[in-house]
Amino acid sequence: MRNKEPFLALFCSAVIVLAALWMAASADATDTQSRSITVDGLARTYLLHVPSSYRVAASGKKLPIVFVLHGATQSPESAERMSGMSDLADQHDFLAVYPRGTGRLPTWNAGNCCGYARQNQVDDVAFLGALIRKLERDYTVDPRRIFVTGISNGAMMSFRMACDLADQVAAVAPVEGAQNLDCRPSSRVSVLVLHGTADRLVPFSGGTTPFQVGARREDTPVMDTVAFWVKEDGCASPPQRAVNPEVHTTIYANCADGTGVALYAIQGGRHMWPGLRISGNSVPATNIMWTFFEQHPKP
Repeated sequence: MRNKEPFLALFCSAVIVLAALWMAASADATDTQSRSITVDGLARTYLLHVPSSYRVAASGKKLPIVFVLHGATQSPESAERMSGMSDLADQHDFLAVYPRGTGRLPTWNAGNCCGYARQNQVDDVAFLGALIRKLERDYTVDPRRIFVTGISNGAMMSFRMACDLADQVAAVAPVEGAQNLDCRPSSRVSVLVLHGTADRLVPFSGGTTPFQVGARREDTPVMDTVAFWVKEDGCASPPQRAVNPEVHTTIYANCADGTGVALYAIQGGRHMWPGLRISGNSVPATNIMWTFFEQHPKP
């Protein structure tokens, strides 16, 4: 049977892009520029939003970086609109970066997903690692505050960044993704997971993806991933739990080296960025993750 994984990726992205269209495109596009970098002989592109207040000579202030990784077949431009991260970058003075995957309908090689990037074994870890180093050369960057988020296939790549670039990444905040890889981080990374309990494309409880045909994909249950990072980060104390109709939160605050682990289980949440009008909830995902990032720099 012909491999239908690209079809699944396209279907996932259609949901994400539809949600993005409902997001107010308030980011000032004039402050977001398209850039490129060559890694392993391959030209890779990304969008970079520099906060309006940034002046290298004036303050020398070290800026955090927040990477936002698009979903399968989604564009960086759509990821910028969907997340609203550029507006937040202007408010809190950090670089917002929107890298692009590979392929005509771009994807990330995030373990067992997805599409072109996985089929061609694209080294996206090398790309993102090289991009971090370039930004550190070009701007006054705080190396202790490099953060990554993403949705769907981009969330899976966020997990891979935590696993494979743990020496550089301080915290990740995957949205509607699964950690489907052998993870052996070289140092501790703070992890915030945002996942809808009604996500049918990357199910909260894991297992075989219902829409997968041909090359089947097994997703790791969300609770197993949280448990992995609780152990990895040495979180000894019981978590703080809170329940409301929209979201159940589980927060491990007393972890080793100042790290933290948190789960926001979006009740009835589907495969989209929380807080969008079409999502059916008012969970302010972008603000939640920035607060988490601020609290968890690299030791």
